[in-house]
Amino acid sequence: MVHPENTETTDPAETVITRMREQGISSLPRNYELVYRFLNSSNPALIQEFAALGRRPTQLQLDAIGMRFLPHLHPVSAVEQSLECVFEEMRKIIRLFKQDRSRLEKYSTLLGETSARMSAKGVRSLDFLDDLNRVLSSATVDTMEKSKAIIQQMVERALELARLKAELEEYKRLSGIDPVTRLSNRRAFDKRLAAIYEDLQTVVSQALLVADIDHFKAFNDAYGHQVGDRVLRATAAVMTRTLGSETFLSRTGGEEFAVILDDTSLEEAQATAERLRVAIESTPLKDQNDGVDRGHVTISLGLCMAADASGPANLYKKADAMLYEAKTSGRNQVKTHTPKMKRIMGLLKR
Repeated sequence: MVHPENTETTDPAETVITRMREQGISSLPRNYELVYRFLNSSNPALIQEFAALGRRPTQLQLDAIGMRFLPHLHPVSAVEQSLECVFEEMRKIIRLFKQDRSRLEKYSTLLGETSARMSAKGVRSLDFLDDLNRVLSSATVDTMEKSKAIIQQMVERALELARLKAELEEYKRLSGIDPVTRLSNRRAFDKRLAAIYEDLQTVVSQALLVADIDHFKAFNDAYGHQVGDRVLRATAAVMTRTLGSETFLSRTGGEEFAVILDDTSLEEAQATAERLRVAIESTPLKDQNDGVDRGHVTISLGLCMAADASGPANLYKKADAMLYEAKTSGRNQVKTHTPKMKRIMGLLKR
């Protein structure tokens, strides 16, 4: 087995790009991710298959490996390929049924012809009966053996069909998952965000939180992308523990996360956002590999109630504007979108 070279002493991005140039691989994002995984993977199958590509592999070869080991980068292609495999297996089963039906029809015709010969006058000799018996016995055994073989093939095709259907479901599931944090990805988030406005009765009790890790680029530059990914995973884990598995949580890109809160009021949503902020701030980032304490990270959050926006895009825009305000106001804080009338009423009460 060929293992990828050690990349701990060099910049991961530079190592990946150099490898791509040396091997003649086009600089597509999915190719970058595939090479990165090869260089940093402990998966022997991925290492072996990628190493076997040699110089200047075709994009088709790269995508074939990518669809197997990184299906989240090829959701459409993987699903289409798996669907085609399902249809092909179904076509094979149909062909087997037709073959068996054709064979049984021939057997039925032979039985009919034999019956007609037996009914004919003047054919009652023992030789004639022996001849009929040989024909029927041979045809019966042949038909049964071939039908048995077809049934076995049908069972095999059915098992393969079940496997492909399971594979298809897995591709569909992975197409909505972020590979680094294992949270829902931007595609799943956009779908869930749009669903908020499908039921006008529940809009008033839903809220959107967008969060961003403070100074993440500086942290990434200081420690490298591998440690940066660990920070993302650690942040996702703390957020999941704090919010509970029933709350929709996603990584929408880079160091940004989004949370959709159901059955909540403005005050409850603000309390949840603050609890999330404190939980992240209070969690030390201790590297499990080297035991080094990387300190703490903080997050900034923007909040908007769904009822205060006209639709999914507007809701995200308002929450994101509050996130920007939190970042520019010093970070590590929560900012909430407040409609103009509420702000005016608040000023009058002072």
